Amino acid sequence: MTVANGQLLTTPAVLDRMAQTFADHDAVVTDERTFTFAELREEVRGTAAAITGLGISPGDRVAIWCPNTWHWVVACLAIHYAGAVLVPLNTRYTAGEASDILARTKAPLLIAMGRFLGADRIADLDRDALPALRHIVRVPVETEEDAVDGTWDEFMAGPRAPLSQVDARAAAVRPDDVADILFTSGTTGRSKGVLCSHRQSLSAPAAWAACGQVSNADRYLCINPFFHNFGYKAGILACLQTGATLIPQLTFDPERALRTVQEQRITVLPGPPTIYQTLLDHPSRGDFDLSSLRFAVTGAATVPVVLIERMQDELDFDIVLTAYGLTEATGFGTMCRADDDPATVANTCGRPIADFELRIDTPADDTGGGEVLLRGPNVMLGYLDDPQATAAAIDAEGWLHTGDIGTVDEAGNLRITDRLKDMYICGGFNVYPAEVEQTLARLEGVADVAVIGVPDDRLGEVGRAFIVARPNATIDEETVIAYSREHLANFKAPRSVIFTDALPRNAGGKVVKPTLRKMD
Repeated sequence: MTVANGQLLTTPAVLDRMAQTFADHDAVVTDERTFTFAELREEVRGTAAAITGLGISPGDRVAIWCPNTWHWVVACLAIHYAGAVLVPLNTRYTAGEASDILARTKAPLLIAMGRFLGADRIADLDRDALPALRHIVRVPVETEEDAVDGTWDEFMAGPRAPLSQVDARAAAVRPDDVADILFTSGTTGRSKGVLCSHRQSLSAPAAWAACGQVSNADRYLCINPFFHNFGYKAGILACLQTGATLIPQLTFDPERALRTVQEQRITVLPGPPTIYQTLLDHPSRGDFDLSSLRFAVTGAATVPVVLIERMQDELDFDIVLTAYGLTEATGFGTMCRADDDPATVANTCGRPIADFELRIDTPADDTGGGEVLLRGPNVMLGYLDDPQATAAAIDAEGWLHTGDIGTVDEAGNLRITDRLKDMYICGGFNVYPAEVEQTLARLEGVADVAVIGVPDDRLGEVGRAFIVARPNATIDEETVIAYSREHLANFKAPRSVIFTDALPRNAGGKVVKPTLRKMD
């Protein structure tokens, strides 16, 4: 069955229901195309027919490497409709990073961007190293396609499976089938694929939407990238289940965002704190009518109380909430509620949602702090092809060990105080120092390296690398940063470098990063 407690538990079933319930209601609005829910379903069915026509079988992994266009929404839902598994790729990945994930998922189909932000990363893919990758479909972003791979229009005009076959596949999808694999780096530095089912990828964002009182009356400006849980699950899937109208923005442009709020009467605008700070500080903010704004949710960094108050007073938000989640928990975990005061919203991540249980492991007597543990039906199915890492993350009692250090107050609100895994957040994106460290260790002249996150007014945190150079090596800050940007996504690349004679280490040989944070 696809229904439990009145909730539809597969993406195709939700789309079918919404196409009936809100047939003529706007589902997706972009400058290029607008879809009602009924039109969206038909476009999705047609795209699923084209996917199936390429020989994609149920359970196959299909990757999307593309910014926030309407094609992403349609392709995502079509992948599910065809019984396949969605693999989102970060648009900032280098070709090498993307190739690694494509190889590990054995994806036969990649739906990819054309030129984006002046680069054509798809052209740099080593196709010989990806024998499973049979098809690449190019989505026009900045220009019409002039690449060797097929365009979206050619893909849609190509061989199609009968719609009866497509509908049969959609009906065959079950709640516990894998819906998506989102990749997140671990402490070893190598990315891990997080497996989530249809049931999980729907129920968690439904709980998120309920906290924000999202409904079909809402118009949702999605600045968060679709490749991220925030954009995909708290965006596309939240709107799909509530009937809210989704209005994607390709990249964050503050003036365009302000104009869109005014022209489209936007009510819901989630994002990291830096987005709201940028909008508040924009010199033209006063020229736009922002009175339609109703609901904002943020997280990923410490949020000053004054920012919450300014968002309510100057950006006209009625509800401003903060939340905490991680990919291994379907992107969710805890969230504040609409009646919480600004201090609670700013200083905590709220209380569990989506049927999660929250526990602090072995809390210290002095602070009550300890590792944050989550348990519930929306903890991931496991890591792709890595039972050892899965067992390390989820214990025998079903508790997910998050790697974050936190406390819980008397009201049950979670506060994150540290990061056990040393992860930091740059511009809303998680950065895992081990991955950056492994990359920099391959740079000629580097003898030892450690990376930490340091505060940044615009991005929240940015990377700082501490490097011990090899004797007689001619290496400088500019060389290190350039090498980082060549081999890593921009948000992972350190912004500053400090050269030192030795890294501080404890008796066990581990780098003492609190000591690094005290170094100039």
